Amino acid sequence: MTEMTELPNLEGTLRVRGVRKHFVLHLRDGRALPVLHGVDLDAAAGECVALVGASGRGKSTLIKCLYGNYGVDSGSILLRGEDGEDVDIARATPQQVIALRQRRIAYVSQFLRALPRVPAIDVVAERLLMARPVEADLAQADAWQAAQEAAREEVALLFERLNLPRALWQLPPATFSGGEQQRVNIARGFILPSELLLLDEPTASLDAANRRVVVQLIHEAKARGAAVIGIFHDEEVRDAVATRCIDLPAAPVEIEGIQ
Repeated sequence: MTEMTELPNLEGTLRVRGVRKHFVLHLRDGRALPVLHGVDLDAAAGECVALVGASGRGKSTLIKCLYGNYGVDSGSILLRGEDGEDVDIARATPQQVIALRQRRIAYVSQFLRALPRVPAIDVVAERLLMARPVEADLAQADAWQAAQEAAREEVALLFERLNLPRALWQLPPATFSGGEQQRVNIARGFILPSELLLLDEPTASLDAANRRVVVQLIHEAKARGAAVIGIFHDEEVRDAVATRCIDLPAAPVEIEGIQ
């Protein structure tokens, strides 16, 4: 089992207030399609909040707003840190968002996005290396290699736990099956303890054995003090990990300017 650092017990890790989001339909004369309509949400350390509701309610859109992939029209997304200071992800600069992703926010999407020709083990190890910069004289050429090997050892333990065949570790994940890619994606999200863990269908494409592994990983993240926000269409998984469920409010049905 991968050994991971304990997280602080933060109360009220995430506070979402009045978030609204629309998309512009450029092929429909620039008309607006509302998706999120005044979303309020709280997530405390150690709990898993499951987003539920009909398709089209904006569950994945909200996850992407929390991660900083999407901007919002209005509202706030406040992430509390160890020093008690709130960071509004909705107003953060790109540099601030990158810094949050390096250590404080993790995201497992439905799809793996990785650089071509990078081995799977390095796709995951990169997250550790970004969070643990090598502090060594540049003349010490072996410092980076030592840090990389240490990161790979941690990744190897998690790959073994996720039943990813060892023969694949040094291959680019673009060549993998959907389930194999998703296990690399999961490993990248879980390899480093984070205050906020965002999960968008993490068990999609997984068999029953690996679904059980992911359920256990979520329980461990909660025990370390992470606030987890997730979308789980697999009701068995959702029932196993969710502390409570939030049904997102429906946005107006009408496209602006269209009856």
